[in-house]
Amino acid sequence: MLTPLLLHIQKIAHLDLKNTWEEIAVFFDLINIKKKQIILHQDDKCNDLYFVIKGCMRSYYIKNNGSEQTIDFAIENWWLTDYMAFEQRTNSAYSFQAVEHTTIAKITRENYDLLLDQHPELEKYFRCIYQRVSAAAQRRITYHYDFSREELYLHFESNFPWFIQRIPQYLIASYLGFSPEYLSEIKKKRLS
Repeated sequence: MLTPLLLHIQKIAHLDLKNTWEEIAVFFDLINIKKKQIILHQDDKCNDLYFVIKGCMRSYYIKNNGSEQTIDFAIENWWLTDYMAFEQRTNSAYSFQAVEHTTIAKITRENYDLLLDQHPELEKYFRCIYQRVSAAAQRRITYHYDFSREELYLHFESNFPWFIQRIPQYLIASYLGFSPEYLSEIKKKRLS
């Protein structure tokens, strides 16, 4: 069941891991998560890095007004964690919740360090992952500054149609930073 992770590593880092895959797999736990189940709560210690094998996860935080602000989604072959908290071994600023029934490969911080000690060739893979995460965050910030709210949704819809089909509208609205009602208005406007 961890085969998607191996294929992802091979695809990005161009490593031949056939002889070492069993050695690598022991560092990961396979976990099934029910829809809406939270696997880490905001302010709990972030000790895990998650790879989505099947399904969809989201990360969010609770704003001062008590509402949830979705900051990220992760579908198949995407990684998810609070990267700063994971790196610094501190509490997470975010909660992680399954949007649909999800299967993940989880690696603890301790196992991550051991994995890289025993298989330093994976440093390249994780460096590429972190660079992609950072680049995506920079682009998202740029879009929020440059696009109108309607342009932001249209950009999201055209570039991530698989999210539109899988994720409830209220979560998409939360991710884009506006209310579900406003998202409905944008969609109605496009249909007219």
